[in-house]
Amino acid sequence: MFVCSVRASTLKFFALIAVTLAILITVLAVGEGDAVFASANGVEINYGNIKTKEDRIAFIEGFGLRVDAGSETEEAFAMPESLDRVLLGYNELQRSQGLDISKYLRKKVTHYSYRVTNYEAEGEVFVNLLVYKSRIIACDISSAESSGFVLPLTEIDKTKIK
Repeated sequence: MFVCSVRASTLKFFALIAVTLAILITVLAVGEGDAVFASANGVEINYGNIKTKEDRIAFIEGFGLRVDAGSETEEAFAMPESLDRVLLGYNELQRSQGLDISKYLRKKVTHYSYRVTNYEAEGEVFVNLLVYKSRIIACDISSAESSGFVLPLTEIDKTKIK
């Protein structure tokens, strides 16, 4: 015959481990989900669940911009191992809208670009999206002119949208 006794403190210990493990699993599961919200300039933006061309265009249109869907370019590449001076500056631009590309170093990402059709600026204007596993990790609007601009999508001049 085998007799085992369990004290109340032992039960509390295993209950604490079980609760801690459940919380950890929940945090990891939510962190890997498609819904990624960030607050930029007091506006909450969903950067997640971007799986198709239609999703990308709908995301861009959410800022009041229209794009030529036929102008889409797509390029997959690996992020560098570290951020150089240029990428550090670009990351600051992204951080202003709740994004951070430094979390994706050495990851394979896809760059999408679309020509904007309703933004008044000299020369052609493009929207650029960096996507990693159905999440936008960086986005901007830029001018192709040498004296052009690069702005976070959250900071576009609404008076230039026609």
